[in-house]
Amino acid sequence: MSRPKGMKGPMGHGMKGPGEKAKDFKGTMKTLISYLAKYKLSIILVLIFAIGSVAFSVIGPKILGKATTEIFNGLISKVSGEGNGIDFDAIKNILLSLVALYALSTVFSFIQGFVMSGIAQKVAYKLRDELSKKINRLPMKYFDTRTHGEVLSRFTNDIDTLAQGLNQSLTQIITSFTTIIGVLIMMLSISVVMTLSALIVIPISLLLISLVVKKSQKYFKAQQEYLGEVNGQVEELYGGHNIVQAFNGEEDSIKEFNKVNNKLYDSAWKSQFLSGIMQPLMMFVGNLSYVVVSILGGYLVIKNKIEVGDIQSFIQYVRSFNQPISQMAQISNQLQSTAAAAERVFEFLNEEEEDVTIENPVSIEGLEGRIDFEHVKFGYNEDRTIIKDFTAHVKPGQKVAIVGPTGAGKSTMIKLLMRFYDVNSGRILVDGHNVKDFNRSELRELFGMVLQDTWLFSGSIKENIRYGRLDASDEEVIEAAKAAHVHHFIKTLPDGYNMLLNEESSNISQGQKQLLTIARAILADPKILILDEATSSVDTRTELLIQKAMDNLMEGRTSFIIAHRLSTIKNADLILVMSDGDIIEQGNHEELLSKGGFYANLYNSQFADKEAI
Repeated sequence: MSRPKGMKGPMGHGMKGPGEKAKDFKGTMKTLISYLAKYKLSIILVLIFAIGSVAFSVIGPKILGKATTEIFNGLISKVSGEGNGIDFDAIKNILLSLVALYALSTVFSFIQGFVMSGIAQKVAYKLRDELSKKINRLPMKYFDTRTHGEVLSRFTNDIDTLAQGLNQSLTQIITSFTTIIGVLIMMLSISVVMTLSALIVIPISLLLISLVVKKSQKYFKAQQEYLGEVNGQVEELYGGHNIVQAFNGEEDSIKEFNKVNNKLYDSAWKSQFLSGIMQPLMMFVGNLSYVVVSILGGYLVIKNKIEVGDIQSFIQYVRSFNQPISQMAQISNQLQSTAAAAERVFEFLNEEEEDVTIENPVSIEGLEGRIDFEHVKFGYNEDRTIIKDFTAHVKPGQKVAIVGPTGAGKSTMIKLLMRFYDVNSGRILVDGHNVKDFNRSELRELFGMVLQDTWLFSGSIKENIRYGRLDASDEEVIEAAKAAHVHHFIKTLPDGYNMLLNEESSNISQGQKQLLTIARAILADPKILILDEATSSVDTRTELLIQKAMDNLMEGRTSFIIAHRLSTIKNADLILVMSDGDIIEQGNHEELLSKGGFYANLYNSQFADKEAI
């Protein structure tokens, strides 16, 4: 079955990027190392091949220097008439050995990169797996306080940044370190004096790097911050493009975009400029060292301390020595980015989880669906109570409608009933058992939901209906569709039940989507039903069809109906009228109308509006 598609949000908000630091670099890297520890043999293999690659590579310049010396000595002997000239056989052997060394170095480097890529992707795979399991154990309050894009960025941006950082920075650290050691040994083997003169440039290089990095850091941070804003704004405007056009908001949206885009441009060019001047600075310092080496090398050749080819070899070694030093700034930025991404992933994995299971849980077998709310009090924040004193008793099989103005607490009661949140005080009982005495997953098996916002994923119609009960047969799926009054519509489609719905399900109407979700709920066969504004976004004709489907769905089940259209709940056994977190009236439709209170005024106002139209 196709993977269900989640809700979308503003991607880019909260993303970390190059130059942004982790709050706890050491702690994060320690945790990351614990993940890498499982692949220590592979990392040792990477280290061995890195050393081998560097070793074969650093020997090359010295051998090439011998070829230069051979050519120089041959020319001198030829000019002086004291020898046979250049020994081409010797040069051929030197060059063949050089080709073999570089070929071995390339093979070792390839193996090193192959193994390291595997390690990085295995860590990324494991973290994605842990994130996907973690997301199902997080309480609803976590998602209510964060944007969807912020949560999704853990799976996409942060994991990708982490994997890329591991692959590049760890490889570069190993390669750079082994290159520095190997080149230093070769330089010392040629001349200690020339080596000391070349090393003078290191403090200058490090000073320049630190100054540039310090200056560019704040601009890199600003760049990522504004990049996140631009991404979020573009996605937001794209998602509501028709609304923007309908309200002629194009000009304002362009102005707002240009404002953020200008800030992004300003921070981006400064960060890139400062980052870009590092290479010219390092080249300048490196060229100074070449001048020093050439002058000193010429002097040592005259003194017969070294050979002519050694000067060429040494200049190559200086270049090889300076390269990993200049890479340190890049590695530093990469490590900071990797640590920042890893920190966000680990923060997510360390979030407080809801208690999914308890000791000696109550079984859901044989429950009838009696619900009792006893003096329930609740607030999303401790200092602000939404549900003040809610008491209600629902018999098995009753249809209970919850009505009231926006913000009265209707949907909150449903969240408490399904234990997306726990009450601050009071109790909610199912067949006399406190909902806290059930395992959460088993408690939620009692419920079926049909919401105003239909949720369908990319896949066939059959798969979408079967999502209510994954082991259902094709015949059971069809029976559920018939009960939901959607079978006839499905049969008129080109591929029937096998027709594929696209990502947004734009190839069927809103009412048809709602009927499919009702069929899914019928197939799930729950004890308790929750219908939240299920007919609020369809036309009257489709509403009647959906109402018939819901009547089939509610038959013999305890049902909670949240509705703004009071005409749809006339036949409810019990109507709970909520206002400011309290039940201010309760009874059936006729009883509440006869009281002439809040419900009667609300009902009459809706029909008065219709008559006016």
